[in-house]
Amino acid sequence: MNRSDSNQPGRLRIRRALFGALAGVALTAAGLAGYVYVQLRSFADAPLVGLGQATRIDVPIGTHLPGVVALLQEQELHPGNAFYWRLLARRLDVAGKLHAGEYALDVGTTPRRLLEKMAAGEVVQHKFTIVEGWTFRQLREALDADADLKKDSCAPAPSCDDHAIMAKLGQPGTPPEGRFLPETYRFVKGMSDLDILRRANDAMKKTLDKLWPERSPGTPLTSSDDALTLASIVEKETARADERPRIARVFLSRLQRGMKLQTDPTVIYGMGAAYAGNIHRRDLDTDTPFNTYTRSGLPPTPIAMPGKAAIEAVLHPADTDALYFVARGDGSHAFSATLDAHNRAVAQYQLNRQLHKR
Repeated sequence: MNRSDSNQPGRLRIRRALFGALAGVALTAAGLAGYVYVQLRSFADAPLVGLGQATRIDVPIGTHLPGVVALLQEQELHPGNAFYWRLLARRLDVAGKLHAGEYALDVGTTPRRLLEKMAAGEVVQHKFTIVEGWTFRQLREALDADADLKKDSCAPAPSCDDHAIMAKLGQPGTPPEGRFLPETYRFVKGMSDLDILRRANDAMKKTLDKLWPERSPGTPLTSSDDALTLASIVEKETARADERPRIARVFLSRLQRGMKLQTDPTVIYGMGAAYAGNIHRRDLDTDTPFNTYTRSGLPPTPIAMPGKAAIEAVLHPADTDALYFVARGDGSHAFSATLDAHNRAVAQYQLNRQLHKR
């Protein structure tokens, strides 16, 4: 027997020992990997600890995953092991793809759901509603009161009057009244009141640009600005959709005949802060640029922000011969074609209510 043959059993033993050791390592690694996998799944789909009520986190631009975990800790949450966050981000293929912004954490939010939302940029959407019939003053007050909007319209102070705001919107010298379309506008954190104004102003311009060319023929209105002004009056006169085209026709017929519009909302607007809830005869007799009892034609600007429906009513009025209307007291109006019929309606619906106190 040669020497190599005599060493063969030893070599076999070494190989077997080495194989056994490697097998043990492999089994240990497999076991560890299995354990990590199970733990990862449990971590990924378990609700965040400490999230007893809905809250939000604001993730600044440039924040990476460790910063997100730190933000959760600042919210007095217990996000768990940072190792599993990194592992989960790799598994979901979102590492380096997380978006900044404000995120809602509802009760039961899991790490998986949070990372998926951040990768998709599902930031919190806030809402701001401009109400039909609001004046620009009311709009500004509502914007000022919204805590989620930055206040840029008055920056830098004291550039805060209406003319300065319109200049910031690229329309210096344009009166702001009526220039913002009533709608609900969505925005995200970081947007400003000026952003809302700009969007609402653009929406109103687009609405007028679309509707004005489609107007009914024979209108006495000479421009889309005239339509906006009259629509603001219609908006303030009635909240009933079925009455807007009829009221619009009354005013259009009056304009065509050279009659004064004689509408209370314009008088109220012209009174400004002096209006205390009631109109008296002296108010109707006191001349202002907006008093349509003392002046013919349309007032110099809109008196409020009309909705799209009011604009459409002005551009497509009802076919009626009515020249007068009076409130019944239930939200509706009685329409009349003659002054005698109107006076009878006033006697029936209005005189006993003493709307115009002397």
